[in-house]
Amino acid sequence: MVLIADRGFSSYNVFAHAIENNVDFLIRAKDLNVQRFLGGGTLPDKLDTTIELILTRTQSKKKHKHPEKESQYRYIGKNIAFDYLNPADISDEYLLKLRIVRVEVSDGVFENIITTLSEEDFTPDDIKYCYNLRWGIETSFRDLKHTIGATNLHSKKTEYVAFELWSKLILYNFCSIIILHVPVKSRNRKYEYQVNFSLTMKICFDFLRGVAPPNVESLISKYILPIRPDRNYARQHRVQKPISFSYRFV
Repeated sequence: MVLIADRGFSSYNVFAHAIENNVDFLIRAKDLNVQRFLGGGTLPDKLDTTIELILTRTQSKKKHKHPEKESQYRYIGKNIAFDYLNPADISDEYLLKLRIVRVEVSDGVFENIITTLSEEDFTPDDIKYCYNLRWGIETSFRDLKHTIGATNLHSKKTEYVAFELWSKLILYNFCSIIILHVPVKSRNRKYEYQVNFSLTMKICFDFLRGVAPPNVESLISKYILPIRPDRNYARQHRVQKPISFSYRFV
């Protein structure tokens, strides 16, 4: 079993829990976090190194059990969760061994991956390939949040919010199952083609309301998009503004 996770899961506590439960992981990390792991300095374009950190709740060097390894110590504040240090003993220490791999994902763009997979069994290219397997999860969440509309809810009470989210998940799964049964004709084209998920969702929604014709699969097969491998866009950072209720589907 290998845990693959985004930057939000890059923390000592997550690493330690995975290691203690014998679960290998691939977790993307920010440059700032990696610089802290390595003790500062500018990150090289490519990196593949294994580090050992000693985690402690005290900043007093006199209480460190291994003064000869002072550069490996990392202080964890009282307000930061870490479940493998005894809160009653500030001199308690935890040894954490991590492999840091920095790979180029596109021209001039580099990503950091923290992992427990060994250098003998997995090269940096293998690490890059394995982490890329997570991309399907990213696209699924994008469709769920934006196409289905899970980022915009009507309700305020917890139980009703949960009801709306489950409804949207069911709608997403329903659309996904329908897409699996929609044939896309193979022709002599530059690209392979796939079904347009946004329009599929609208057609399925109309079908559930009794508006769309019964032959849903035939209607969906008319709306297809080319699959362009390795296509990417710069991340757009935008402030999210309130959206009126009139636009929402469910």
